[in-house]
Amino acid sequence: MTINKNVVINDKIYGKIKIKEPILLELLKSPSILRLKNISQFGIPDKYYHFKNFSRYEHSVGVMILLKKLGATLEEQIAGLLHDVSVLTFSHIADWVFASGREGTEDYHDTIHERFIKKTEIPKILKKFKFSLERILNEENFSLLENKIPDLCADRVDYSLREFKDWLNPNIVNNCIKELVNYNGEIVFSNQKIAFDFAVNFLELQNKHWGGQEAIIRYHLFSKALKIALDEKILLKKDFYKDEPFILNKFEDAQDKRIKEILKILKEKKIKNVKSDSGQKIIKKFRYVDPKIISNGKLVRLSKLNSEFTKIINRYRKINKKGLII
Repeated sequence: MTINKNVVINDKIYGKIKIKEPILLELLKSPSILRLKNISQFGIPDKYYHFKNFSRYEHSVGVMILLKKLGATLEEQIAGLLHDVSVLTFSHIADWVFASGREGTEDYHDTIHERFIKKTEIPKILKKFKFSLERILNEENFSLLENKIPDLCADRVDYSLREFKDWLNPNIVNNCIKELVNYNGEIVFSNQKIAFDFAVNFLELQNKHWGGQEAIIRYHLFSKALKIALDEKILLKKDFYKDEPFILNKFEDAQDKRIKEILKILKEKKIKNVKSDSGQKIIKKFRYVDPKIISNGKLVRLSKLNSEFTKIINRYRKINKKGLII
């Protein structure tokens, strides 16, 4: 993704998009948004992970663009650009270090979103352009941006499209974008086949990546190393409010043998065996979608139109529940 002097964003998913709104231009160059360039979407940096990352910045700008394409208000586009500002360094790894990520809950940054943003330059920018901070911070005001599983939302759609494009199924990306519709404030599909393609591939991301064994093992090991660093005062919690280069400089230079051994394992392309620590069962968050489709002028869920899809969801859910004993 590049931004040129004419303020045209060239995005690998949506193509070239002109940004004219002064508040968006100012936010795009703000320290809090630029920080996201150094935060890996998948939590673990490329050198220790089995998939190549894109940044939280790329995703946040993508959400803003998708909202723009769907006819969202400027206010909702702003909320979309800001929705991941409170993500700590290493993204959802923070849930495993500071919260309940090992039990399948990954929402730590949501719990600190308001107080995080209030300590940044963002409130002043919003005030300058006469936008309400309180409204922007309340995601219930923005049904296109955020919606609970199994509905579609700009956040969920954008990060999945990026992985489709990068490695899973690039051929469906353009059709998915073409068939997405803003229907009275909801993101839905206008084509049943494309909705099915999107939803099944979304489950494939869950199975082959987000909830896969390799991801679970790497999340377990990387978070374990970070906890050791915190216990030994190599890192402090406040460090996670900065970015990856800052923490990695301290973390990778640590002389702790346990940390060095874990990082050595994580550099392997595929982790074959991990010694059991406590026999703990770890479950990654189960992500899926059951999109609504415009059918004969009404909204109907894909599962109601396609009984086979319900079976597919249940099969993947069972796989996810098995978790992994580490």
